[in-house]
Amino acid sequence: MGTPATSVPAQADLSPQQAGEADAARRRRIVGIALMCGAVAFFASLDACGKSLARAGVDPLVTTFMRYAASVAMISVFVNPVRTPSVVRSRRLGLQVLRSLLLFASTALNFMALRYLQMAETISIQFAAPLTVALLAGPLLGEWSSRARLGAIGVGFLGVLVIVQPGVGAMHPAALLSLANVVVYAFYAIVTRKLAAYDSTATTMFYTGLAGVALMAPLLPWIWTSPTQWSHWALMLAVALFGTLGHWLLVLAHARAPANVLAPFIYTQLLWSVTLGFLLFGDLPGRWTIAGAMIVIGSGLYLLAQDTMRRKA
Repeated sequence: MGTPATSVPAQADLSPQQAGEADAARRRRIVGIALMCGAVAFFASLDACGKSLARAGVDPLVTTFMRYAASVAMISVFVNPVRTPSVVRSRRLGLQVLRSLLLFASTALNFMALRYLQMAETISIQFAAPLTVALLAGPLLGEWSSRARLGAIGVGFLGVLVIVQPGVGAMHPAALLSLANVVVYAFYAIVTRKLAAYDSTATTMFYTGLAGVALMAPLLPWIWTSPTQWSHWALMLAVALFGTLGHWLLVLAHARAPANVLAPFIYTQLLWSVTLGFLLFGDLPGRWTIAGAMIVIGSGLYLLAQDTMRRKA
């Protein structure tokens, strides 16, 4: 049977102004998707630099400190109390400090795990973070999940078990660092959502790396080892640059396209991680990593589809 003509919107039925607005919206979405893909490519590059530094013997805490110290310096050029005095005024300063510390801890855990695990393994496990957010959103935000969503979350966590394979002799202890990172990042995401109701984006950006840098600065004399090669300094600068550019592109992407349109393209980071892992370190993910990643990604996409349908209902 043919599709009724009334079910398909015709471009000719739109006024020139409406047609122009529809075309502009489509172009914005395409640009937003491209920016999202660029952002995750930068994040994968950040991981590659962090792994290179860890393998070269640079303490992951030093790398994390340099990543956020340089990021704070770069952000302060554009967002600072001199240009915008109100940027330092937070209605929930405690939450801002907690968010900054959680992000610092998440990055440090990731760099520690990358010393031993493949990039594809760490990012596949980290894809479980949205599942953890959905699970914690009930008790912490009052956003309770349906039985179908809880089932999808459970399936996603089974995918993580496929990746790490606990109890079968294949699990590397560093996988526990990635699992801890998932939990820490989930709390970071929930705190970020709570702060959106109180503080501006500029204020949150200003505090993003501040608490972690302030906490680590007094400890540097005990953990600092000056890199002996200029390439190590270049990699630490690249870590900060890729992180800052990635978050900048992320903001630009969300300004041009809805979150539900952009979210599926986050998973393209796995392709970048596999590619960079092979080119730089000769790593190829095993079949269990790929299988587990597909399960986790499938669960995440299902939750995303459920959220989209719920908003349209």
